[in-house]
Amino acid sequence: MAATSTRWQALSMRAARLVPATLFGRLALLLFVTALVSHVLALTLMFELQPRGPRMPPPGQHPSGAMPFEPPPRPMPEEPPFWPPFGLLLDISVRLAALWLAAWVGARWLSQPVRRLATAARELGRDIHRPPLAEAGTIECREATRVFNGMQAQIRRQIDDRDRFVAAVSHDLRTPLTRLRLRAEVLQDAEERQRFGRDIAEMEAMLRATLDYLRGAADAEAQVPLDVVALATSMADDQQDAGQRVCVIGHCAPLPAQPSALRRCISNLVENAVRYGGGAEIHLIDAPQRLRIEVADRGPGLPEAELEQVLAPFYRVESSRNRHSGGIGLGLSIAHDIARRHGGTLVLRNRMGGGLVAALELPRGTPGAV
Repeated sequence: MAATSTRWQALSMRAARLVPATLFGRLALLLFVTALVSHVLALTLMFELQPRGPRMPPPGQHPSGAMPFEPPPRPMPEEPPFWPPFGLLLDISVRLAALWLAAWVGARWLSQPVRRLATAARELGRDIHRPPLAEAGTIECREATRVFNGMQAQIRRQIDDRDRFVAAVSHDLRTPLTRLRLRAEVLQDAEERQRFGRDIAEMEAMLRATLDYLRGAADAEAQVPLDVVALATSMADDQQDAGQRVCVIGHCAPLPAQPSALRRCISNLVENAVRYGGGAEIHLIDAPQRLRIEVADRGPGLPEAELEQVLAPFYRVESSRNRHSGGIGLGLSIAHDIARRHGGTLVLRNRMGGGLVAALELPRGTPGAV
């Protein structure tokens, strides 16, 4: 049994060496073999299925050979309507079937590496640290895989460099801010001390938001079943304690998610609605495949041309550049990034009757490591 398996493996390796290494060569060989086999098969079927009538004796001789005779004249039959010979139809059918089979195999050869790269690219968007692809297949496939793995390695190096840079900037900037806060506390004028404290707190908030966005703090957090109703209710209670009008409408089942990241995502949407709309409504719309969370307000809304632009980092509309209410343009972009890392989407639209709706859709399936 082992000897037979070894013999088959040796034959398979020899056959693999005969197959061209390039995709073009494989397709050319496939078409050549298909044309050859279709010709042989069609001719064989035509020969085997050709009708064979009884052997007729020579003219003037009796079938038994006893005495000559002349067959009686027969009336000429009417000429039948023309139909293509059966052999011709069989030949065309066999060739078309063979070509169709060759096209199907060739299409699979062409689409398989493309699907493989597409799947790897999709997984790479969710987990940059996924294992590299194995370099196998034709020369074109191996080259594309090699380039893809090199791109992944380069992205990982850039992320590592970014993390080191962010850590250094975080340390270097927080130290002088701490010194400023200590010096502000010893000011004699209470009003001046309060203004300094507000400016320092604003600078710390801007620094924290920027560094958190650059660092991508949600990457390392594991997914667990999360009670979204309790999460949204706790946010609404916190806002109500601060005097804001926030309510939760609807129920939903637990959702696999990163708790801290999703809390920050919804919190950013709620704070944006409170800042510009004076209040927020959190609608929970559950479905078997996806969970939809809508945060709606009754504010001025946004121009249609800027509904997508505000999701970009550091983008602010002109009406939101007030230092007390405008922020730095990272709240929505962070929420959008967290939604994408969960395999979901964040879409903004203007509300009927005035206001803005931030629709967050999250899949219930496991989108992979994020």
